[in-house]
Amino acid sequence: MSVPVTVGLLHPGRMGAAIAAQVTSNGHTVLWCPDGRSEATHRRATDARLRPVVLGELIADSEIILSICPPAVAEEIAVHVADAGYSGIYVDANAISPARMQRIATRLVEAGAAVVDGCIVGPPPGGRPSTRLYLAGAETASRRVADLIAWTSAEAVHLGERTGQASALKMAFASYQRASRAAAAVAHALADDHDVIDTLLHEARRMPSDILADRNYLPSLVGRAWRWVPEMHEVADTLREQHLPADLALATAEILQRWADATIDEATDPATVLLHLHEHRRPAP
Repeated sequence: MSVPVTVGLLHPGRMGAAIAAQVTSNGHTVLWCPDGRSEATHRRATDARLRPVVLGELIADSEIILSICPPAVAEEIAVHVADAGYSGIYVDANAISPARMQRIATRLVEAGAAVVDGCIVGPPPGGRPSTRLYLAGAETASRRVADLIAWTSAEAVHLGERTGQASALKMAFASYQRASRAAAAVAHALADDHDVIDTLLHEARRMPSDILADRNYLPSLVGRAWRWVPEMHEVADTLREQHLPADLALATAEILQRWADATIDEATDPATVLLHLHEHRRPAP
């Protein structure tokens, strides 16, 4: 077990409180600010054995601050901490863009803090699969953060020292996971409307489940893109007829069009396939 430290949590939502519970189980003290927080947040904080303090005391007394909050307020919270002159280790573990993470890091470093870019993948710790806290930043600071949850049901992984790496990982993972779940919901709604849901589920169970884990399928997209573009427009028309959102189908058609317009063959490598997705980086014909 590492030497006990005082940690500030901003703020104990479902994920934040669960991470904090792992930290307190390792013998560390976790502070939180109850001002303006809901009854549910108070319950989570109590269950996780967090110590309530005013915000100024949390910032002054915390050797490490964990920011685990809605992404819309992540930068505002970081600026407030920086304006208070915080000089400890600040971990932004929110689902934010690398550019926003860089702005946050710049502001906090100017105030004297050490910054660790973080992202959380997986459900709140305590079950399976395990929760991964990915960290990007100076190795010494990242190791201190990792020590907070060592030997718990959460796992810390150091990606490297470049700010933005952890945020980019979260954005890449979320871009697939969130969109695929939304697409599944639309597919289910359309199948329900036409009374073919049982057959859809049967076909779904026969599909490969490791698409995100397999880059080797990417070249095959190029050869089929020209056929799939009009197909996705047909999908969009069908969805509109049922008053369902067609946005994902149209966005998919737009992505496929980039390959349909490309002058590359199907047997190319994944890196070349992906290069054609970058609007301003595609090679000239």
